[in-house]
Amino acid sequence: MDITVVKRDGSVEPYDGYKIAQAIEDASRGLDPEVVRTTQLLAELEITLFDRITSQQLDESVIQVAVQNVKDDPGYDVVAARLLLKTLYKRVLGDYDGPDELRALHRRRFGDHVRGLVAAGLLDTRLGELFDLDRLAAAVDPARDDLLRYVGVVTLTNRYAVHDLDRQALEVPQYVWMRAAMGLSLLAPDPTASALEYYASVSRLHYLPAGSTLVNVGTPVAQLSNCFVMQMDDDIDHIARSVRDVMWLTKGTGGIGLSVTKLRAEGSPIRSNNTASTGPVPFMHTIDSTLRAVSRGGKKFGALCFYMENWHLDFPQFLDLRQSSGDPYRRTRTANTAVWISDEFMRRVEADEPWYLFDPAETPDLVELTGAAFGARYAEYVAMAEAGQLRAHATVGAREQLRAILTSLQTTSHPWLTWKDTVNTRALNDNTGTIHLSNLCTEITLPQDRDETSVCNLASVNLAHHLRADVGELDWDLLRTTVRRAVRHLDDLVDVTRSSVPEADRSNERNRAVGLGMMGFTDLVEQLGLSYESEEAYELVDRVTEFVSFHAISASADLAAERGAYPAFAGSGWSRGLLPVDTLDVLAADRGVPVDVDRTRRQDWESLRRRTRAGMRNATVMAIAPTASIGLVAGTTPGLDPQFTQLFARSTSSGKFLEVNRNLVAALKERGLWEQVREPLLAARGDLSQVPGVPADLQRVYRTSFQLSPYAFLEVAARAQKWVDQAISRNMYLSSRDVGEMVDVYTAAWRRGVKTTYYLHMLPRHNAEQSTVRVNKAEEPVAAGAGSRGPAPAVVAAGAPRRRGFGGVSAPPPTAGAPQAPAGPSETPVTGAGTGVMAVAAAVDTCPVDPQERLDCEACQ
Repeated sequence: MDITVVKRDGSVEPYDGYKIAQAIEDASRGLDPEVVRTTQLLAELEITLFDRITSQQLDESVIQVAVQNVKDDPGYDVVAARLLLKTLYKRVLGDYDGPDELRALHRRRFGDHVRGLVAAGLLDTRLGELFDLDRLAAAVDPARDDLLRYVGVVTLTNRYAVHDLDRQALEVPQYVWMRAAMGLSLLAPDPTASALEYYASVSRLHYLPAGSTLVNVGTPVAQLSNCFVMQMDDDIDHIARSVRDVMWLTKGTGGIGLSVTKLRAEGSPIRSNNTASTGPVPFMHTIDSTLRAVSRGGKKFGALCFYMENWHLDFPQFLDLRQSSGDPYRRTRTANTAVWISDEFMRRVEADEPWYLFDPAETPDLVELTGAAFGARYAEYVAMAEAGQLRAHATVGAREQLRAILTSLQTTSHPWLTWKDTVNTRALNDNTGTIHLSNLCTEITLPQDRDETSVCNLASVNLAHHLRADVGELDWDLLRTTVRRAVRHLDDLVDVTRSSVPEADRSNERNRAVGLGMMGFTDLVEQLGLSYESEEAYELVDRVTEFVSFHAISASADLAAERGAYPAFAGSGWSRGLLPVDTLDVLAADRGVPVDVDRTRRQDWESLRRRTRAGMRNATVMAIAPTASIGLVAGTTPGLDPQFTQLFARSTSSGKFLEVNRNLVAALKERGLWEQVREPLLAARGDLSQVPGVPADLQRVYRTSFQLSPYAFLEVAARAQKWVDQAISRNMYLSSRDVGEMVDVYTAAWRRGVKTTYYLHMLPRHNAEQSTVRVNKAEEPVAAGAGSRGPAPAVVAAGAPRRRGFGGVSAPPPTAGAPQAPAGPSETPVTGAGTGVMAVAAAVDTCPVDPQERLDCEACQ
């Protein structure tokens, strides 16, 4: 094979197939050799090679070949991850030989690495001053990189590692984790001991800080908070200041919620200059453009969600913001939308009564009122409107408006439905004002006003990494340790972080709000052999969330005794002896409708109640985020979501990744069925129910999002929500477009006490990308270093442009005349091993179809 390779120093050497085969074998350590076939991968690689290929291109091609075989077995994902890690190690640390030398190299280089990045202005100077770098270096363990899947390595490297100006990562994964641990320990009494404690948990993926924290922690940019919740007041100065604040918070990588309910309606008089208002829509368009204008370093994307209460006179225009047609200056292309719904509206929907829309300039107190008080005042305004005492109002049937909201949600994925009174009536931080909205991902519920922009700081426990597989039970002691450590970490974060918005820093210091969440619930359920749609799964989420809530609250109470209660503690629900589960009865009494959820308690809440009365360190302790990005790093299912499908291509800002449900593959292998089921599963686009010969019990366990009843999602959310003091980012999945069914589902969510919902995924919108094309592969395995038969379908000239393939690594484009896949949305097919067929399997995404929505989904995670 007359192929030469151009090395990084410019020298040229012959292509060495044996050397590549050795690298593949090294990356296959511990895997079944019958699964990962080195000669097969080498043969597939060699049909893509060209003379004077660079060593970097060669590395990428080897990785790509492994990635494209993941559909045949998840073992190839391990190989791809290890090969990618090897290239990263060599670029950042230098050459090494074997795992022992790699460990020594990590530890030997750590101190100089930190000092070098500090000198370059990329890390906070205190990282080089406050820590015993030798002690930290001795704890660095690259063996833990084996916990990362391929998509996790790419995501961690692309989004969270420190980069140079050429966007090359300057950190290996264990250095990222240690930087995070150090950055959160800057103010600790013993920074080194604190960093070692945090590193021990984070590097093992027991819990992960949320995205904005990982991006900035330990760097000179001290903005580590994840979520910012703002309300825009109805005056030009505050509108202008809000635009400024959005710019600064976006630059700092925060996800933003912004209420526009206070802005007067279009045509409303402005007495100061005798003109009429243009309404809120033009200002929303301005902020939408701002999100696109402010760069976030290519790591995370500007993201914001507008909230409006549905009694606003301009609410019909708000519903149209995400429509693809119409005046572009009255549309938002980047920002999301959500509706803030009252119990009064839900009551009128059920009674089939009219719903009145008002100008906030005439009904200013409605924004601040909640629950029964809102309903009473709303009725007074209705009477005033009927008596002709208001300048402007409109009426629509309550059911008609709900159907309009759901029709918009179905067609544009917006607005998300969130319930104002469920949030406010159940709030334990109700002494600091009304909660006017949630955040970008609908899990944060904090009060805000003109002088305070609410801030929350997030981390998520990886439930799947707390399972003791040998006994089929959670390691409750480990989970307790993780929860308590994560809460302390988040409390430390409050003191370290600084934004560029004084109102945000003031709120952060006054409330110290944190939100510990969970991810990997479905991963855990599958490993335990349970169906997501079963009483056993509902009992599990109930029990686990109660346990996490109990120990998170307990940890905050202990911190209050040690460090003092948060400044706004006096008068809070905590100080009155209330706990999250107690507020279910408060909600039922206020709305006059029972909250349909199980009330079983297992922990000693009465003893905890006595401690929380004495003080809480944090105004809030829990919020379950969607974990759209850190879930990839953790290698588990996001949040409380079900499995989307069993085999699919996931598109993210870091590229496209092929994923196979490892739990399913393991279960099928255990019964000797994987080889039999693999190809039919691919043909069925990952739908196990369409594959013959699969036992009924596996069919039940491995049902996917659109096969499950939407009421299963609600039951999981309701069981968890009763223990969570903030909210849950609850994605919904429906297999039909029946608006009547949607009305029933979302009404049931309200009745069960679910505070918020997030994206609605409709099966008809998720079209699988599938294509096939024959290639001339060798019919027999090719020996290492040997050439391949037939023309190569992906030969390129040296220096030719390259396209993006799976996983965000470059893949060579085909030359003229070479076989190509049919035109379509999928650029990179998945190579079938030894079959001579390329097929793209079920390339549907766990995030929405619209590319911008995918980016928003990742924005604060």
